[in-house]
Amino acid sequence: MYPWIGPLTYSHLYCLIGIVFATWAIGRGLRGPQRMGKPGKIVTTRGGFLDDIDLFDRAFFGISPREAASMDPQQRLLLEVVAEALDDAGITRAGLSERTTAVYIGMSSADYGDLQLQMLDSSSLDVYTLSGSARSILAGRISHAFDLRGASIAVDTACSSSLVAVHEACEKIWNGGCDLALAGGVNMILTPAPWAVLSLARIISPDGRARVFDARANGFVCGEGAGIVVLKPLFKAQADGDPIYAVILGSAINNDGHNSSVMAPNGQAQEAVLRAAYRHAGVSPGEVQYVEAHGTGTSVGDPIEARDLGAVIAEGRSPEHPCLIGSVKTNIGHLEAAAGISGLIKTALCLSIARSRRAYILRFRTLRSPGDALPLVVQRSYAWPPVKGRMLAGVSSFGISGTNVHTVLSAAPAVVAEDPGQESSGARVLPLSAHTPAALIETVARYRQFLEAAAEIFPRRHLLHRRCAPQSFPASRRLCGAYASGNVRSIEGVVRSAT
Repeated sequence: MYPWIGPLTYSHLYCLIGIVFATWAIGRGLRGPQRMGKPGKIVTTRGGFLDDIDLFDRAFFGISPREAASMDPQQRLLLEVVAEALDDAGITRAGLSERTTAVYIGMSSADYGDLQLQMLDSSSLDVYTLSGSARSILAGRISHAFDLRGASIAVDTACSSSLVAVHEACEKIWNGGCDLALAGGVNMILTPAPWAVLSLARIISPDGRARVFDARANGFVCGEGAGIVVLKPLFKAQADGDPIYAVILGSAINNDGHNSSVMAPNGQAQEAVLRAAYRHAGVSPGEVQYVEAHGTGTSVGDPIEARDLGAVIAEGRSPEHPCLIGSVKTNIGHLEAAAGISGLIKTALCLSIARSRRAYILRFRTLRSPGDALPLVVQRSYAWPPVKGRMLAGVSSFGISGTNVHTVLSAAPAVVAEDPGQESSGARVLPLSAHTPAALIETVARYRQFLEAAAEIFPRRHLLHRRCAPQSFPASRRLCGAYASGNVRSIEGVVRSAT
């Protein structure tokens, strides 16, 4: 779930032309002059915010109203995103309880718990206050809700948290410690106070524009969101006929060690983690066509990252084939603990779409190349670069804790294409289900909106398919018939008859 994109349209990220960040109404006295370095003031009220973070389908997860009210919105959002990720993978809750499934969640903020302690009288606090705000519960809540028996770990390395979570989950799978893993991260901004610190540190953009690898870069833009990936050994995913977006070939993690300051980037450490990741993946850096950079839009961090990335990527690379670079932060802002998973999901989707169509896959708001002497080019066109061998990409995420991680991906193995001659020219059935009639009506409306938007971009045979069990076949048939006819009002009658 990301700003302006939502859960069903993130695969169309490349269609975004510009961004208009929401304005945050903040307390009197925090808004300061448009200049950096003034203590206690913030230089912008713009950020990438999610809508309706107070809404939560508690009944879907069997949570009481009292407990739901005490839950950190990050817990609520993660539960919903996990449910959607499992739905997309075609995995049922019953199937999860039969295997060892691990959970690794990147996080770094606990605003909701702090606000409760500040605003509530001590007599109003109860046991749900603890379970609703404890950082460790972010992962444990998922394991509890879906009856998962594997490791359940919350990871906090600041901005690199979610990609570190993916790294740890991959290590667990590669070492045989679990059959399946859910990995990702979440970030919500519930108080403007930290922005005063960011403004004082001169690392937040005063005009709310993320200009990554741009000479005009003046800081990053804060954002909210959550992302989850379902990880599984490749051979098992192929044997089960699972949809595969991309393959993680290798990953590496390290720390900056002693540096000029604890939060300053260390170029040598970044270069080292890149080399370690490509060694682990068995890939020559010169083969990589695209790197999703950490790229925050700061005048200090971006040049260091570009220089050291260029030094590694140049090895074995032909001058005629520079490596493309970009950062999803130009589109949705810097999601801090959820930044790495955002870049990973975007890159996996790009590889998946490019494998099938090799066009219209990438679009960035960055405008200028980081340097003529580097074998790097900021992406301007919409096509994946020509490649004779494997489609390869890297994803970087660096934390102010000094923890760096880089992951290497390839396109998923080719599958036998559907015979166009056997494809039906008529409508296809899309069974839908929900726990309540009201939720089913909303689900149908969301899919209708999604399919109408997707029909303008992809041919019908490329539309997203999901595997769900309908409440009953006659009900689902009438429901789809109502949808196909565009008669949304008749859906309510179909739902009532199904119950």
